[in-house]
Formats: sequence, C-alpha cells, structure tokens
Amino acid sequence: MPALINRDAVLRHRGRFIITTFLAESGTDQYLFSIDHGRVAVSSGPFVSPRWQFALRATPEAWDRFWLPIPPPGSHDLMGMIKFKTLIAEGDLHPFMSNLLWFKDVLAAPRQLATIQDVVR
Repeated sequence: MPALINRDAVLRHRGRFIITTFLAESGTDQYLFSIDHGRVAVSSGPFVSPRWQFALRATPEAWDRFWLPIPPPGSHDLMGMIKFKTLIAEGDLHPFMSNLLWFKDVLAAPRQLATIQDVVR
C-alpha cells in the first residue's frame, strides 16, 4: 500500500500538511500508518501499546468489501462504513476529519490492484 500512495504525486501533494500516525485494524491484524507530509509508511503488528492518534477498526470481510473494484452500498466509503457500523473510528479524529478525502483515497488505493475478473464477478 505505501508504494501505491507514495508514487502518486497528487496524493502526496494533497497530504503535504498531514503528520500523524493511525492504527488500522482488520480483525486481529494491526497496521500502523505513519504519515509524514503525505508520505506513508506502514508497520504490521501485533503491537504492544502502539502510539496512534486515531484508529480505524473493521472486520476482514468489511475491508474486503471496501476494496472491491465496485463496492456495494454502505461499503463504498469510510463514512458509509461508519454509518452502517462496519467501521469503528476512535481516538482524536481531528486529523482524519480535517483530511477526510485524502484518507478515503489513501485507504481506497488497493482497489487499483483489482483485476477485470474481479469486476465481472
């Protein structure tokens, strides 16, 4: 995921003022995203007392639906996932909400890896 984001000049430019660390959880898997002026580094857990500003937690199935090339309603957007209670956002959400479109685009980046066969299914 960092390679997808860091090679995207538009995303890096849009995130140039963002400096934060957030936790993304998929079931029991944990990932710390360190954002430094739009550049992303990811570390995988498990962690003992990780330091993060906010956390986004969902089941692996919820993330899989979100990353489909054409996600179903309620899974197409982070705020939709929050509304339908498939994603939990906690902590200091100020950086997340202040840069919501950037975070949506960053977390949707794996959709680029989908194949045509995934779309046809």
